[in-house]
Amino acid sequence: MHLRLISWFFIILNFMEYIGSQNASRGRRQRRMHPNVSQGCQGGCATCSDYNGCLSCKPRLFFVLERIGMKQIGVCLSSCPSGYYGTRYPDINKCTKCKADCDTCFNKNFCTKCKSGFYLHLGKCLDNCPEGLEANNHTMECVSIVHCEASEWSPWGPCTKKGKTCGFKRGTETRVREITQHPSAKGNLCPPTSETRKCTVQRKKCQKGERGKKGRERKRKKLNKEESKDAIPDNKGLEPSRETPEQRENKQQQKKRKVQDKQQKSVSVSTVH
Repeated sequence: MHLRLISWFFIILNFMEYIGSQNASRGRRQRRMHPNVSQGCQGGCATCSDYNGCLSCKPRLFFVLERIGMKQIGVCLSSCPSGYYGTRYPDINKCTKCKADCDTCFNKNFCTKCKSGFYLHLGKCLDNCPEGLEANNHTMECVSIVHCEASEWSPWGPCTKKGKTCGFKRGTETRVREITQHPSAKGNLCPPTSETRKCTVQRKKCQKGERGKKGRERKRKKLNKEESKDAIPDNKGLEPSRETPEQRENKQQQKKRKVQDKQQKSVSVSTVH
């Protein structure tokens, strides 16, 4: 019994020496890996190095490497910077860089904003939008094509001619509609918003005040013409007011001579026959 207890004692002693040697070697490896590990870390670091910055982060913070010239420094942030996405693991939370054409992303396969020159569509960054879509240069996304839409036609307006609604038989009438949706760059163009057709009405005289502009002009010309006629004196059948008695006697004598000359000519003609 005594020998058996002694043998168990040596076995336990050897096992403890083995465990101690393993811990010592692990400590030596850690000192070789991080020779400048600091105890008083700042900025959310759990462990840090004077040369490499943060080596691990406090819980819920993300570890990311920032490049400063030719050197990379580890930092701990509450959220990942632009161009990175965060991934949580049991032992560490780290930020991973998005794809080259992606400005911000949700994960490595889903982009939320593309870099200049690319258009976002279903989490992908594309040079050109697929068929049936068009590029929106403001949001840099591929969006659906929007076609123009118009409202229903209004009722036909009154039958008119030259701005009047009376004094004619045949005229025109118009109806209109409004644009309710303007098209996008590749959408169908908008249709006409007004339409005119010929119309016929029962002729009626215009009431006072309903005459159009041309009707008023015709009436004014007619009045001016009548006034000009009244202004011209009618001298038909009147003798000149300044004719003297001698002039009148000379005219009568000239008339007599003409009559006599006609009679003589007629007599000479009959004698010759």
